[in-house]
Amino acid sequence: MSGTSLDGIDAVLADLSQAQPKLLASHYLPFDGALKETLLALHQPDHNELHQAQLAGNQLARLYARSIPPLLAQARVSADRVSAIGCHGQTIRHCPEHGYTLQIGNAALLAELAGITVVSDFRSRDIAAGGQGAPLVPAFHDQVLRHPDAHRVIVNIGGISNLTDLSPDAATTGFDCGPGNLLMDAWCAQHIGKPYDGNGAWAASGKVLPALLEQMLNEPFFTLAPPKSTGRDLFNMAWLHGKLQGGELAEDVQATLLELTCQTIAQAIRQHCAGAKEIYLCGGGAHNQTLRDRLASALPDCSVLTTNDLGVDSDYLEAIAFAWLAQQTLHGKPANLPLVTGATHSCILGAVYRNS
Repeated sequence: MSGTSLDGIDAVLADLSQAQPKLLASHYLPFDGALKETLLALHQPDHNELHQAQLAGNQLARLYARSIPPLLAQARVSADRVSAIGCHGQTIRHCPEHGYTLQIGNAALLAELAGITVVSDFRSRDIAAGGQGAPLVPAFHDQVLRHPDAHRVIVNIGGISNLTDLSPDAATTGFDCGPGNLLMDAWCAQHIGKPYDGNGAWAASGKVLPALLEQMLNEPFFTLAPPKSTGRDLFNMAWLHGKLQGGELAEDVQATLLELTCQTIAQAIRQHCAGAKEIYLCGGGAHNQTLRDRLASALPDCSVLTTNDLGVDSDYLEAIAFAWLAQQTLHGKPANLPLVTGATHSCILGAVYRNS
């Protein structure tokens, strides 16, 4: 999995032979600055972008392949024992309103380099059926994190934040809430030269700017009814700069961006997950203590924990989910939830590149 945060690759080796997935090994491979800049640039039209996207896709495939030997070595598992690689690829455009989404990563090259069958392009089939193509992980959450009595909400705070509502009395739903870490990370990189705000310490040093927060919350996406999804196509630095008056203290903007993430998650839970009592965080945002504290304050009737408390590593939950999605593809089983994505029917997702 390499997501909207553009920080690197989360790779896992998962045993899916039982009802509860077992994490056998994990490995993180960071992106270098040049690749990150290339991927950021590909989110916008530019000269020779098709060629640049294909070159970046090849580079990603080689990096994905590099992440595999450390996993196998950790677990002492040979490549011929691996059924498949589930590879999400790197999203550079997500435009379901125009009938497409684009993830690069050259799955054919990855299959060739790894010597393992690859399943990729999970989102396109759902979009073809009228869906948003995202989020896809709620189906996995439904399988492994649902409780027969407790009303849980799983909140993934990556570049974009999304939630899964696991009510014991209703079918599973889920949707993208808005920006998670991507604006905070970009603002950090621009002003203090760090890739992210460790524990939200810099945000905690500033104060929330009410007028700026209100202007950001006026974004129409936040009032759209689910199903809905979003990405860097909407929430990017140009979007943020369009809201600034100039002269704001950088730490105050950071505090306001953190508050935006918290408020949009809390608002989504209050409006669409009525009665929820247990909130479990995953993704990079689960490490941000300031964010967790603010979210707990915004949802005083709920416990706010991480999926580690459910026995699933919060850093690698999404990567495990794409292993599961690949398994669904190989077994010929649908893996989208129409209530989540808005598709007209359930679909078998993914394209398969066989090793032989």
